[in-house]
Amino acid sequence: MLRESGFIQVEVLGRSGDGGIDGRGVVKLGGILSFHVKFQCKRYKDTVSPSAVRDFRGAMVGRADKGLMISTGTFTREARAEAQRDGAPPLDLIDGDELVQRLKELRLGIKVTNRTVEEIEVDKNWFLSL
Repeated sequence: MLRESGFIQVEVLGRSGDGGIDGRGVVKLGGILSFHVKFQCKRYKDTVSPSAVRDFRGAMVGRADKGLMISTGTFTREARAEAQRDGAPPLDLIDGDELVQRLKELRLGIKVTNRTVEEIEVDKNWFLSL
C-alpha cells in the first residue's frame, strides 16, 4: 500500500527486537523534498490506546522525519489527541476503515463487485392522504 501511495525505499522490519518499528520508507514530494518515515502496524480488533502511540513515538523520534501508525482496529479519541499533542512530533494514523478505503482506492488485495442497491423512499403524500 505504501509503495503504491508514493513511498520509495520501503523496507519491512517488523520482527522480534525491531525496537517498536515495523518498517521504514521515504516519501518524495514533487520530486524535490523527501521525508524519512518509520511506520508501525497494529493488528487489533478493538482500539489502539494513547500509550501505544506514545511508545511508537518514543521508538521513532530522532530516527525519522515522520511517523505513521496503521491499525486494523480504531484509535481512541485520546490516542488521536496524543498523535497530535503539542510539543511532540506529530504522527499520522490510519485506522481500519481508512485502511480498507485506501486498499479499495488502490485496488490492492480486494475485489470490487458492482451490485444494484435498491433505494426506498417514503411517499409522504400517500401517508398524508390516509
